[in-house]
Amino acid sequence: MDKLTMKSFNKEQFNINAIAQLFPNVMTEVRSDDGELTRVIDFDLLKQELSTHIVEGEKERYQLIWPGKKEAIRQANHPIDKTLRPVQADSLGWENTQNVYIEGDNLDVLKLLQESYLNKIKCIYIDPPYNTGNDFIYRDDYRQTSEQYAKESGQVDEEGIRLFQNTESNGRFHSDWLTMIFPRLKLARNLLNEQGVIFISVDDHEIDNLKKVCNEIFGEMNFIEQLVWKRRATPPNDRIIGRNHEYIVVYAKNASQVQLFLQPRSEELNARYRNPDHDPRGRWVASDLSANGKGGRLVKSCVYPILHPHTGEGFMPPANKCWLYNKEKMDELLADGRIGFRENSGAPYLKRYLSEVRDGVTLPTIIENGGFSFDSAKEVKALFDKDMFEFPKPTSLLKILLKTGSVNDDIVLDFFSGSASTADAVMQLNAEDGGNRKYIMVQLAEPCADRSEARRAGYETICDIGKDRIRRAARKIKAETEAEIDYGFRVFRVDFSNMKDAYYVPEQLEQQFLLDLESNIKEDRSSEDLLIQVMLELGLELSLPIEIKEIEGRPVYRVAGNLLVCCFEERITRNMMKEIASEMPHQAVFLDCSFANDADRIYVEELFQSLSSGTEIKVL
Repeated sequence: MDKLTMKSFNKEQFNINAIAQLFPNVMTEVRSDDGELTRVIDFDLLKQELSTHIVEGEKERYQLIWPGKKEAIRQANHPIDKTLRPVQADSLGWENTQNVYIEGDNLDVLKLLQESYLNKIKCIYIDPPYNTGNDFIYRDDYRQTSEQYAKESGQVDEEGIRLFQNTESNGRFHSDWLTMIFPRLKLARNLLNEQGVIFISVDDHEIDNLKKVCNEIFGEMNFIEQLVWKRRATPPNDRIIGRNHEYIVVYAKNASQVQLFLQPRSEELNARYRNPDHDPRGRWVASDLSANGKGGRLVKSCVYPILHPHTGEGFMPPANKCWLYNKEKMDELLADGRIGFRENSGAPYLKRYLSEVRDGVTLPTIIENGGFSFDSAKEVKALFDKDMFEFPKPTSLLKILLKTGSVNDDIVLDFFSGSASTADAVMQLNAEDGGNRKYIMVQLAEPCADRSEARRAGYETICDIGKDRIRRAARKIKAETEAEIDYGFRVFRVDFSNMKDAYYVPEQLEQQFLLDLESNIKEDRSSEDLLIQVMLELGLELSLPIEIKEIEGRPVYRVAGNLLVCCFEERITRNMMKEIASEMPHQAVFLDCSFANDADRIYVEELFQSLSSGTEIKVL
């Protein structure tokens, strides 16, 4: 009977174990600050194992380095003693929805989702805070002061004398921003599936650094495109050159397997296709028959006269060009009625039929039909009757990106969700194309400014705005489309673990304190809190159906049928144990105190071995 760790996935230890399997000789031991021996990697030996030449010291190489990078890598790998707690009061349709809204620092959330959503996300869109030289809301433990940065980056000597002129708008803010974004992207990559794609909005301040970071995390070979979004109809008048665009950087988890989709064809585009000659194959458009040849060289077999069937006039391809097909293929097309001749000049053309074109169009690198910044402001104002949120992205832009990166039952993640524009766009898109995309929104509970419209309207945090926007947008979409889609969402909030410190570090507590602990679970935590933390550790999605069944008047939780059965009651009876085992769950979780004594613990193990030998039994 195994014991659950009730911690986030320890990527650091996973990596160490993987290296130890490949190169056991690079493992060594050091004594930590508390005097305990700890297994670590001898990186000098590891370098030698990975090189055919003698490795001596540091060598110059192409890389992106900034003060704080090593700590950012450590932060991405370091486990946390936190969990997600369900907030059913803020949720909408908790029992049936597959959408998720999470309040908390997205670095914590991404760590907590590593097991449950590993390789499961198809499309990520994020609009992280732009680096304007101001401090970030996301203040991680590794954040440096100006003085710390100046010393580490060599701008001051040991006595604090500045070595060269540097303003606050210079490198320190690049380092802060990079240190903020690096661990989040590193963790996000793990969640993407092999066909997955990430879209990242950014402006000119960090576009170069963002691409360098993404090349390191995702691999330069997985760069898809750098899109340009026209965010203003006209350039601003306060500059000689008015910037009216932003960027959207696109990377794949695996470019060789990424699955992207065409944009739907518009009626305006289809209107070009007509059928003036009543061709039984339907509407068509005249297309050029000439080509530049292979590699710019003329193909001799494709240079010949095409004879007009009625006048007998011969038409050669334009100068320095050839026909698309050789004479044999062209004769077949002529016989099939797929070659037409213009009325004014008599020149031949190819008939391209609407029924044979691709069911969609390519997304251009310059997006001019994604709406403007003021459109998004109007969207929010239309929902709230107030200017509730600054600078959200318009749902028209987000729908273009989501159409490109997701379809049907895909999961969409936005871990800088702001006013939840992405959730709004997902619902709109599902209503339009009949999809069943699910979303996961993550947002830090940043307080609304004291004198803001949002605070005057009663919204304490950005999360309050985001959740209410989803409710309002859901009502609007349902009223306008009557679409039967998932309008609900489950709300979760990041909090410290449900387990007392004694659960994690009992060796640090004296015996007299341990004797005073009746339970290893915090007093203010419910069975639902425990259930969610167990689901996270066991790698189960937060959207799975949950039902409560009573046995002898005591609650037993069932997740996705018999995928997981949990009982968090103390001193359960042997009849309860037998009924739970008879359901043959894939996994069963109990409290340590669920068993009155060692005899009951042995009994339940033998009982499951007899009734459900495939069940994994775990305890808290």
